[in-house]
This record gives sequence, C-alpha cells and structure tokens, in this order.
Amino acid sequence: MSHQESDEKPDGRAARSRTARRPAEARPKEARKARSIAPAADGPLDIGLLRTFLAVHRARSLTTAARILGISQPTATAQVRALEQQLGRQLFERLPRGVAPTTVADELAGQIAGPLDALAEVADRGRTGLEAPSEPVHLGGPAEMVSALALPALAPLADRGVLLRVTLGLAEDLLDGLHTGRFDLVLSAVRPRGRSLASVPLMDEEFVLVTSAVWARRIGPVACDDPGPLHNVPLVAYAEDLPILRRYWRHVFRTRLTARPAFVVPDLRGVLAAVTAGAGITVLPRYLCETELASGALVPLLTPDDPPINTGFLVERTGAPSRAPVTAVREQLLTAARSW
Repeated sequence: MSHQESDEKPDGRAARSRTARRPAEARPKEARKARSIAPAADGPLDIGLLRTFLAVHRARSLTTAARILGISQPTATAQVRALEQQLGRQLFERLPRGVAPTTVADELAGQIAGPLDALAEVADRGRTGLEAPSEPVHLGGPAEMVSALALPALAPLADRGVLLRVTLGLAEDLLDGLHTGRFDLVLSAVRPRGRSLASVPLMDEEFVLVTSAVWARRIGPVACDDPGPLHNVPLVAYAEDLPILRRYWRHVFRTRLTARPAFVVPDLRGVLAAVTAGAGITVLPRYLCETELASGALVPLLTPDDPPINTGFLVERTGAPSRAPVTAVREQLLTAARSW
C-alpha cells in the first residue's frame, strides 16, 4: 500500500499530503523547476527540451552537455526527465560515467538533429563576430604527429580566423575526451570501436630501425634473419617496456626482444635527438626522422621488404553539430595527409 493510500480518511476522501500543503517556495527548487518545464502530456514537444536532449545524446554526458549549453547539470537532468515524462519512454540509461542512449533516443536524435542544427545556424546569423569564431577547435593527438605533421599543415588556418587549442596525450585518454565532448577532433594511432566515434584513415606510419653513423660502422651489416649484431647495443626507447622496439623485433626478426633500454624518453622527438647524438639504436616513424636520414645524421640499419606499418586515424564524434571551423581543420588535415 502506498503512503497516500494509508492516509485515506474513513469517509473515502484522500488526505492531502504534506508535500501538497507546503507552499511553493518551501519545495525543493529542482522539483519546482522540473514541474515548470514539463510540457502538457498531449502538447507539442518543447524545442528547448529537444535541444538539451540532443546535446546529452551527442556528449553521452549530462555534465558535459550542460557545460556546452551554459546551464547547470541539475537543469539538464530535469529537462531530460521532463521530456521522458512527456514521451512516456526512457531516453537514457544512467551509467557510472555518463549516460547511454536507448534505441528510442537514437531514433529521436536522428529525427531532430538536422532541423535543430539548421535552426541554430539561422539563429546565429544575426550575431556579430562570427567571421572570427569565438569558440576554438579542440584537437587532440600524439605529440610527435601533431608537432611534425598536423601543426605545419594547419598553420594557414590562423590567418583565416580559425582558433585552435591542442592537447597532446595518449590515444585512449584522447578518445575518452572526444567521447565526452572535450575535443572536436582527435588524431589517433588506435582505431576506435563502437558507433559513437567515426574514424577516417589518415596516413600509414612506416617504422625504421635507425642509429648514428658512428654506431652503424660499429654494428656492421644486419639481416632480417639475424639480429645478433644488435646484441649489447644501447637501446633508446619511448617507454620502459619497449613497445615500438618490441613490435619491430617481432615483425621483422620474428623473435622476442627482452633487453633493458639504456635511455627512456616519453617523446619520440627526444628519442630522435638522443640517437642522433650517438646514444644507441631505436625505431622511429619515418616521417619523424626523414630529414636526419636524408642528411646522413641517422642511418637505417635495415630495409625490410615488409616494414612495420601503423595506420593513423582522424576521429570525431558521430552526429556532432556541424561547425565551419571544425570542418576547415578536418579538410585541411585530410588534404595535407595525402603527402604524409
């Protein structure tokens, strides 16, 4: 029996609950807000509620969507609940981190995304300052690829008024940030799974086993079937567990690398500098050491017919709102990548 049923008076009339007798100003603020924004059950859907719903659907997070919309997280929660109440359907499942849309939400987002984006574009036409957009494009990627390839390609966009904010980091962390709406685009050596992130192959990195000219003379010839000459040569690595070097040994020499690195530098540009100065040997993406190879500062120890290759991807959120600066950055990267 519910609480209200237990308060029924002997004459059959239901007693008024304590909540009902409380003045409006004494009720919890969030409850009053939710009631005030909930549209009538048989009325049209409120555009404001749909806009909040779409932001939550795209960000997969109430907190992130609220920040994008400039409202509080409780307000975003109340608006989503109001829309669910009007539709009579659940739109999101609450997760420990963010929310997951139901199939009902996916269908609704597909119906309203285009019209709402078009309406927002029309509404923004009267705003001043749009020639130089006030909101930057947030790009994430590995330090080496961003520094050596992406930033030189994107440099001309500064003169066109595009604002750019770059975050350097590991693929998994950056993809998580893209998923929650922190980034607009991410350069990743890992192809994301699932339908919430869309990826386009950008380039193939070829890995090269290199050393300085001095060490090359000391090591002598190296063959794919015999890494013996490389024993006891100092290794310069990106990480303690030698991820790039181990992959090269496994792919080219068909053996497991178990040596301990002499130098560990968590930036391939630092690895490049150390090896060029004579610290030992390493494996680098060819694009990063092309200049040193051409000048003779670095020497390739091996030229296998099938070198290790790693594909880089340009990743963005599926269904993210279209913004001209983001499109400009995406197209600039895709165009430049043809020559990478």
